[in-house]
Amino acid sequence: MWLSDFTLVLPDRIIPHGSLCIAAGRIVEIADRPVEAPLRGNGHTIFPGFIDMHGDMIEQELEPRANVHFPMPVALAALDARLAAAGVTTAYASVSFSRGAREGERRSFDHTSRVIRALSEARGNTRVDHRIHARFDITFDNAVGVLRDLLEEGRVDLVSLMDHTPGQGQYRNLEIHIRNKAANLGVSETEARQIVDEAIALRSRPQEALLANMQTVARLCRDQGVPLASHDDDTADKAHLMADLGAVIAEFPVTAEAAQVAIDRGLMTAMGAPNAMRGQSYSGNLSAREAHRAGHLSILAADYHPAAILPAIRALAAQDPDGLPGAVRLATANPARALGLTDVGEIRGGKSADLVIADAADQVVMTLRRGEVIYSNGTLSTVSQEARAFA
Repeated sequence: MWLSDFTLVLPDRIIPHGSLCIAAGRIVEIADRPVEAPLRGNGHTIFPGFIDMHGDMIEQELEPRANVHFPMPVALAALDARLAAAGVTTAYASVSFSRGAREGERRSFDHTSRVIRALSEARGNTRVDHRIHARFDITFDNAVGVLRDLLEEGRVDLVSLMDHTPGQGQYRNLEIHIRNKAANLGVSETEARQIVDEAIALRSRPQEALLANMQTVARLCRDQGVPLASHDDDTADKAHLMADLGAVIAEFPVTAEAAQVAIDRGLMTAMGAPNAMRGQSYSGNLSAREAHRAGHLSILAADYHPAAILPAIRALAAQDPDGLPGAVRLATANPARALGLTDVGEIRGGKSADLVIADAADQVVMTLRRGEVIYSNGTLSTVSQEARAFA
């Protein structure tokens, strides 16, 4: 099947009126001119399918309101459709083991382990390639054994080490964190401050215990060949420690200093597409645009909103040294390389035909995975019919 007269975004260049031939789910030929074909682009752009290495959405789909639990098939189907409509063809669903969650609650080790197993069983029937990103709270000693079992069962594809104790990391600025907590919970700042103080007291652990947990998890990942990521590095020392532990990705570095160390140590840095799209972090941390401008941004992740990926790419393309191809690599080739995905992430002969087609207004109109349409808003077929009528 040929897709003709599209703007093709290749890893290193743009072909303005190019064509792609897909057969058996793969890209078999790329032409730098229009060809005779039933599907014609006429101004549409083809990107490689987006690879989201960190999306928090599955937890929200499973529990859209406090203590309102949806079955995994319902939650996953909704997320699957949402991701496909945003152009995501490979998605790492982030689920967390967090200290302080009571048994059965979201992010408790029993609840999260059940979610991971259920997601692992259900993902074979989805349109998007769903993978599992286990976020391990380094203050949560009891979850080490559970994570070990899940890794040994082959149910986890990526692990990140996080510490959400207020006063460091993502919540380094306590005053902003307290204000955000008050707004999110609908309480006064005085009440929010008390909640934050209680969280600090609950999560405080001796440094040697935290280091032992990190070393154990890092060893488990090495033994199982699962990539390891850090999370919310806020100092040079923490970034060096994560590199020493074998992390390959530094997720959401909080400061420019930490991002610089991560890059210098050979890690890829990942930041949220919503941050890049908006031009600022909602928690007052490092701006993705500033990190990109300094050469410290390697990967764009959906974080909490997959529809932000394409507008974030456009926002960064204006300042990327390689223009649009360079910005596109942030959501395609770079995460593929960091995560060891050799078959996706580029429009190149022999690669899987995981593709995103967008119109002139940057609206995703069609998404393909392995050459099969997994999302369409119906407009591209109409455009092609009109093109044939006037040909």
